[in-house]
Amino acid sequence: MILFAADNHYGTHAGQNLFECLRPHHEIRFHEDNWDCLMEENLAEKYDLLMFHLIGGTCGVPAPDPVAEHLVKEYLQVGKPMFLLHGSSAAFWQCAWWREIVGFRWVRKDDPDGFAPSSHPIRPYLVEVAKSRHPLCQHLQDVAQPADEIYINLEQSCPATTLMTTTTEEGTFPMAYEAITPWGGKIVSYLPGHSPAAVWHPGNIANCRSIIEYLITPT
Repeated sequence: MILFAADNHYGTHAGQNLFECLRPHHEIRFHEDNWDCLMEENLAEKYDLLMFHLIGGTCGVPAPDPVAEHLVKEYLQVGKPMFLLHGSSAAFWQCAWWREIVGFRWVRKDDPDGFAPSSHPIRPYLVEVAKSRHPLCQHLQDVAQPADEIYINLEQSCPATTLMTTTTEEGTFPMAYEAITPWGGKIVSYLPGHSPAAVWHPGNIANCRSIIEYLITPT
């Protein structure tokens, strides 16, 4: 079972749109704008994977409270995997332990660590599979995205393997990457997917399905 928590993402309902595309293929419990689902004890025993499409404290929704944060950390501390979509590297951006483990993180205004904010120009862009021997790269595909937010200028907070990139007039930036937590679990982040057209792109759905299969398959 997969637990997928999302905010309304500024009225685009990107998480919900993705969930509707994934639900025929995976057993998923989905919640939008309600973090009570993260307050369950023993998340690691109930779920094979946690998925987020949220930025803490945005979209008119309070950030997940400290109890939810603690229970998510407990889930990760037993080595369980996580799938972070779009800006979800900032799901618990107020928490130092979280900022340190997500690989490349979306930096918000007034960042606690003092880094300049990340940015997201909007234009069509090409997401390309990285030249890498990482096994997941064999199951990802290039995606020519329609005009949408391009998340750039993230801060690298820990070692991460880049799985997909995009090259824009600003430079070349990671679009999908994997970090390994201090407890041995995998965190894969996939940045494309704000507007409905971008979320619904068949290549985007295929990549998300491949990432899920990678994360829930025992090694």
